[in-house]
Amino acid sequence: MDSALPATSLHCTQCGGELHPDEGEIFLTCPYCGAAVFVDKSRVVFHWYLAPTLDEKEARASLARWMAGNQTVKDLDQKSRLQSGAFEYFPIWYFKRQQADGGGTILVEPAAATSISELRNLKLPAGDLRTYDPALDGQAQKPTVPLEAALEWMSQRQLPAGETSEQSLVHIPLYTFKYDYQGTTYTAVVEAGTGGVFANIYPAKAEAPYRLAGGLAALVFLCLATFPVIGYSMNDSSGLGIGLLVCAGLGLLAAPLLFALAAWVAAKV
Repeated sequence: MDSALPATSLHCTQCGGELHPDEGEIFLTCPYCGAAVFVDKSRVVFHWYLAPTLDEKEARASLARWMAGNQTVKDLDQKSRLQSGAFEYFPIWYFKRQQADGGGTILVEPAAATSISELRNLKLPAGDLRTYDPALDGQAQKPTVPLEAALEWMSQRQLPAGETSEQSLVHIPLYTFKYDYQGTTYTAVVEAGTGGVFANIYPAKAEAPYRLAGGLAALVFLCLATFPVIGYSMNDSSGLGIGLLVCAGLGLLAAPLLFALAAWVAAKV
């Protein structure tokens, strides 16, 4: 991002007071009202941060629960080797879209380069945002994505710039973890404010065995459903009754076998 400031005057978004940043200065505190603001070219927006509620040990526990969940391969939490985690305050652009019913939709975009684009799905608790503290500068990554670029991304997500009622820069606390599984290194981040886990690529459950089990069950019961039809076509009502009995009996025999197959697939995949 170009940090050179234009000659036009800049004003605090909170009180309207005129700001006079030094050259290259992008994180400011308004001398009149104390608001933390971020300068992006000729724009000034509010600057917030989300305080962490998890330490590294608790973040690792959140990651382990995610690894043991339904999205990942079985026993990923036990079969993977977790490397050390790195902590930082990562910048994101925060947008609020005003709706016709008076409500608001919150959307976010990463304000710096990241391989975890899933951060766009972050649910940011607006009530927990705090005025940015300059003491965090040593752990905070500076934004590299200009506000205009983020607004363009918003328009591509069906959010025209004119409908944005609020825009801010927010630094969120992230633990970035790398882990090895079957010779491949993966990356996942834990948002330390809410404990949410985000990853683009991870060892996911294979879908083929589940689809095979489901397809087999559907085929079996479809075949069973033909017995009443065949019975009715052969001998009207009495044939229908016999067909229904055969269908129910074979269905009771097939159900435990299909359930056992599904349980085996769930245990192995």
